[in-house]
Amino acid sequence: MNGAESLVRTLVAGGVDVCFANPGTSEMHFVAALDRVEGMRCVLGLFEGVVTGAADGYFRMKGTPASTLLHLGPGLANGLANLHNAKKAHSGIVNIVGQHAVYHIGYNAPLTSDIEGLARPMSAWVRTSPDAKSVAADGAAAIAAAKSSPPQIATLILPADTAWNEADGVAQVPVDSQRVSYSPEAVEEAAKVLRGDPAHTLVLMTGSALTAQALKLAQQIAGKTGCKVMGQTYHPRMARGQGRFSIDRIPYVVEQALPILKDFKHIVLVEANDPVAFFAYPDKPSMLKPRGCEVHRMTSWGENSVAALEALAGALGAKPSDVKPQMLMELSKPTGALTYASIAQAIAMAIPENAIVVDESITTGRGFFPPTAAAAPHDWLQNMGGSIGFSTPISTGAAVACPDRKVICMVGDGSAMYTIQSLWTQARESLNVVTIVFANRIYQILRGEFDGVGAGEPGERALDMLKIDRPTIDFVSLAKGMGVSARSVDNADDFVKALAEAIPEKGPRLIEVVMA
Repeated sequence: MNGAESLVRTLVAGGVDVCFANPGTSEMHFVAALDRVEGMRCVLGLFEGVVTGAADGYFRMKGTPASTLLHLGPGLANGLANLHNAKKAHSGIVNIVGQHAVYHIGYNAPLTSDIEGLARPMSAWVRTSPDAKSVAADGAAAIAAAKSSPPQIATLILPADTAWNEADGVAQVPVDSQRVSYSPEAVEEAAKVLRGDPAHTLVLMTGSALTAQALKLAQQIAGKTGCKVMGQTYHPRMARGQGRFSIDRIPYVVEQALPILKDFKHIVLVEANDPVAFFAYPDKPSMLKPRGCEVHRMTSWGENSVAALEALAGALGAKPSDVKPQMLMELSKPTGALTYASIAQAIAMAIPENAIVVDESITTGRGFFPPTAAAAPHDWLQNMGGSIGFSTPISTGAAVACPDRKVICMVGDGSAMYTIQSLWTQARESLNVVTIVFANRIYQILRGEFDGVGAGEPGERALDMLKIDRPTIDFVSLAKGMGVSARSVDNADDFVKALAEAIPEKGPRLIEVVMA
């Protein structure tokens, strides 16, 4: 058994049985080992950003890490943007990155680079195997790091000779670390705040606090005390739809967020962070909470927020009977022109039960939350890190993790072009993903940001940097060229019909929604 085979066998034995891959010469012995080892599903991506994003989406839905296979420093560098997003989402991933043979590194061949230096900013655990007999143990340690609490990104660098030389065998993965529970003292402090001034208290949540069970407890607490419950602007995964407690998010736009938060004197954080602006803007605050507002952290990432919310509900005497009914938006089939409102209504009506919605709609989708709260129960995934080109790879990984669930990917045309290769992988793997591309023909988010930072009125050259026309991108042709059935719509009636046809079908579909 060589080092590569010992690693593949260790991964499978440790519960890492999916590998999203874009291999090169240095990884060929790992690829060869896949023929000799049963139990590893290998999914090819045509760009490393697809590979790393898919591993993020897989973890968000499965709760266990997948591995990636990347080619040397440049391959890792191509995947770093979506590893940044995965890090912000606290996703567990095991990266396997090929390296030159140890004896070859000193010759400074064209692909030689500081792979550890590239890996560290996006990885909590980085190691280069020194020899073949260390590979299995290093792989086991990487799995343990990815499965830790909170989960982490682990990057194992595998020199080519450590892959092809003789190894000792399979290494046992250390027992999963026990999940940290929660601090009873922090729960009691939160209860004290909610007893004292609930009308001016915000419970701000994310992470595991947005499961259906946790939201139900938060709804009881809000009903009992009268406090406000909200979410951060973006979340790794959120239970939504009929029967789930629908909470508002802090708006992305600073001018919209400030009046919503201005009267709160206390914020109880449940895995969430202090509310801060996404960017700095002239003459606008970075911190969105009002001056003098006290922050009380009840749970952090990796802690058991469901148990903490149960304890908080118990301390406050909150019960299911305290829940106040929610008024949800009435859904109706839209007709006529495509508007943000008609698009939202069409999507809300089309979401099937137990669907996974991946949201990178950015500008178009800012009004999607109210109508989709009345949709069938589903999970909603968002971009925690802000690096675009997130949604199509995340959808790919989510569909691999949950083959029996429909995935709906919503993405702007600018973002879609970063990782459009995802469609090829979806076709190759027959994944149940419906991709909706909002064809604005402009980086609409950047047009708004141009005004937001006070850069003045854009001239011809400035606007040319914001538009994505000349030529217009034909997403239907792009999709069909990668084996995905596609159609374009320019009115609400056709959009409703396209969704009705695409959602029940097996395999990937694309709908281009022409906004201009």
